[in-house]
Amino acid sequence: MTIARIERVTKRGPETVYDADTPQQAKPFTRPTNERPGATAEAVPQWPQSLAREAFHGLAGKIVRAIEPHSESDPAGVLLQFLTVFGNVIGGNSHFRVEADRHRGNLFVVLVGVSAVARKGTSLGHIKRIYQSADAEWAASRVLSGLSSGEGLIWSVRDPIEKREGVREKGRTVRYETVTADDGVMDKRALIVEAEFSSPLRVMAREGNTLSAVIRDAWDTGDLRTLTKNSPARATGAHISIIGHVTREELLRYMTSTEMGNGFANRFLWGCVRRSKVLPDGGNFRIEDHGALLRGLTDSIQFAREAGEVSRDADAAKIWYAVYEKLSEGRPGLLGSVVSRAPAQVVRLSLLFALLDRSAVIRESHLLAALAVWDYCEASARFIFGDSLGYPDADRILAELRRSPEGLTRTEIRDLFGRNRTEAEIAAALRCLTERSLAVCGTRETGGRSAEVWKLAEGRAETTDTTKGCPERDSGPNVVSVVG
Repeated sequence: MTIARIERVTKRGPETVYDADTPQQAKPFTRPTNERPGATAEAVPQWPQSLAREAFHGLAGKIVRAIEPHSESDPAGVLLQFLTVFGNVIGGNSHFRVEADRHRGNLFVVLVGVSAVARKGTSLGHIKRIYQSADAEWAASRVLSGLSSGEGLIWSVRDPIEKREGVREKGRTVRYETVTADDGVMDKRALIVEAEFSSPLRVMAREGNTLSAVIRDAWDTGDLRTLTKNSPARATGAHISIIGHVTREELLRYMTSTEMGNGFANRFLWGCVRRSKVLPDGGNFRIEDHGALLRGLTDSIQFAREAGEVSRDADAAKIWYAVYEKLSEGRPGLLGSVVSRAPAQVVRLSLLFALLDRSAVIRESHLLAALAVWDYCEASARFIFGDSLGYPDADRILAELRRSPEGLTRTEIRDLFGRNRTEAEIAAALRCLTERSLAVCGTRETGGRSAEVWKLAEGRAETTDTTKGCPERDSGPNVVSVVG
């Protein structure tokens, strides 16, 4: 396996989508690189290029290709949701072990559009119909919505609740017995679908809300509980997956920097989606026309439920060794926080591609497919979150330095804020920039005196500590709540 082939995952040609009068007569056109005509690359991050062909491996690719001519949805959104639903339907038995951690197939995915007409929801409709045919019981009872609190999410997958009750004889308590107060939920699978993902983000801003912490535990282990005094419910072995839909504007408005930096955001795969074509009469995707695909999916679900621990073969291991350092290196700013769980996300994606192939071994093609999906999600995160540091004062200084090749004196920096920042606040913001190798301090002779001048650093480090040098900021309480 050559490095050139690995790099091919990230080196793609021009992005094309389809514009059509009918599903049968589609004509390609090239998307613009930016969302606003005439926008500069610096002002507007580039929309990610299309998913590499490696991402459409195996059964997942065949089903997405079958749906694509009959849907206005972005194929990337269809694929991400298909994988997420598959990972939930199969449950948590199959896993890949990394040291002491067991990575299961449950994914958290948010589809992000630049507008409300990105066809985020229509793509999920086709996927739900397919899985309803494959597992009607799951579709009827384990697809939930209404994230509002950590306690609510736990309740949807709770263990039996027992309590001690006194047994009375002749008016007095003679002994205590353990009784079942609530039978709990036997099926620990739950696919949480939030068509308006901004709603739980807003709820998370409420003081004392526990959803963010519970969601992080759901991704990690599935063992859930809170320290809330009046909430006795807990869940063990929960298998929770999340699909969210949101516009970029709403996401940036309601997601706090706390959630971006505390591990909440990096447990999600972020996918940019938009309308792929225009179908005035809608599509004509009929499940009954694809019996072979449905039978294959049913067989893959059954296999995955019983596969147990999955390994990686020698060829896949060579690729993993070649890409691991790049995947696990740090990135600066909020983007670095959002994509910092890359190795774990790729492991889970490769696990799902293997299980769809009814393989208990992750092979070269499965890992390349996972890397292609991750590459798209990382590019999407870059478009969504940009290169913000998550520290408003430092971000503002950095933006002004980019417009000032001669640099800024300390006086000019104070004037930038209308002299409404203290020396300590300005020093903290500048320290944040210098610790990340984004700005350097020098001197300039002005009127016979030396003045401190700050300039944008040349050849700044690509990988830096994303937290070092930034003071604590009041970015609001942890957020989110769950299923009603």
